[in-house]
Amino acid sequence: MPIDILVPFIVTATVLTMVPGLDTAMVLRAATIQGARYGVATAFGVALGCLCWGTAAAFGLAALLHAWPLAFLALRWTGALYLAWLGAQLVMRPRKALVLEAGGDPGDGLWTAARRGFTTNILNPKVGLFYLTLLPQFVPHQARGGGMAFLLATLQVAIALVWFSTLSALAHGIRSWLRRPGVVVALDRVTGGIFVLLGYELTQFTGLHA
Repeated sequence: MPIDILVPFIVTATVLTMVPGLDTAMVLRAATIQGARYGVATAFGVALGCLCWGTAAAFGLAALLHAWPLAFLALRWTGALYLAWLGAQLVMRPRKALVLEAGGDPGDGLWTAARRGFTTNILNPKVGLFYLTLLPQFVPHQARGGGMAFLLATLQVAIALVWFSTLSALAHGIRSWLRRPGVVVALDRVTGGIFVLLGYELTQFTGLHA
């Protein structure tokens, strides 16, 4: 894979993965209530769900590229604009706190934690939108098949698994920190600014491969 695609993708995927959301809440609550092992189990379930979404997006994009190249280009620009819009929303309307109420009970087993992580992720259409937004920015227009998009999706899943496992190990301190309203507001606004910049940069980046 070309380095001029791999490095920007890793940076972008890492930033997007680290934004606190429902998956973060699931992992943190499982780790805090039940222990780090349960947080990791939940993370594996989330990662499996992400892999399913990423695979569907990757090969769906391949079909789109083959059938209608102009639609593929339009999707790339739509994704970049969506990132910019999402960033503007975070800057203008940041959350007051991260909701950590989703999760399990202390008596649940590791398999239940993993299943809960998978179910919550696979039933969240925003995850599919995430991959449909992210992958087109980094797949060259002339790419054949879904192999490259699938490789990128798999790389993002690996990034997510490492990140959520790290959160599990640091669950108690991070959970308390993320409950502070000022922290969440600052994180959302900084993240929003990064999203706006990414949206702009990705329009430039896609132009290199159109």
